[in-house]
Amino acid sequence: METSWLPLKPDFTGYATAISEQGGNLATSLVISLGSVVLSLAIAAPAAYALAYFKVKGAGVVLFAILISQMIPGIVVANALYTAYNDLGLLNSIPGLILADSAHGIPFAILIIRAFMNGMPASVIEAARVDGAGHVRAFWSIVVPLSRNSLITAGLFTFLFTWSDFLFALTLTTTEAVRPVTLGIFQYIGAYVNDWSSVMATAVLASIPAIILLVAAQKYIAAGTASGAVK
Repeated sequence: METSWLPLKPDFTGYATAISEQGGNLATSLVISLGSVVLSLAIAAPAAYALAYFKVKGAGVVLFAILISQMIPGIVVANALYTAYNDLGLLNSIPGLILADSAHGIPFAILIIRAFMNGMPASVIEAARVDGAGHVRAFWSIVVPLSRNSLITAGLFTFLFTWSDFLFALTLTTTEAVRPVTLGIFQYIGAYVNDWSSVMATAVLASIPAIILLVAAQKYIAAGTASGAVK
């Protein structure tokens, strides 16, 4: 039977099938992605602040190491994590996938946030220090609010990295207990190769969160550095 070029008779059965059979995988991916964003920013933001404002010896070496870490093939990291996770009992677990995806997103987040913080007026931090604020207080009360654009950008990229991750999901999960939507679509195609309506409906549903975030966050990504913030 030939397929018509135009969908003259729309049928949403594929979406109903995708939601019923892939809804759990979509929820799993959402939990893992949000968890990775929180963990990545919780580590990357203080690290970027330290590298931007503290006179740390070897900071250039640390930044170079962070840059090099981005060049390591993912399959190498995934295989190493599989061995470690097998010993620690983290296979087939949401915390394990959050940790793996966060490790992938943290270096990139540090580079983005540090570049933004380097462009912030140093007088803002100096004024807070003169007023008696410690580094922790200055970081939370001054630097974090002014770095909103970079934090949102870093968080968005981490979310997209995690949401589209296939390698870690394939390597670190061996059962159906924890299955992100990327792995679900992969196995879905093998099981329902003749039911393309359900496969494509799942792909559309998997694209919606990323599209919503990109549209909502585009003004923050395009925003400039914090101007006029000098006390």
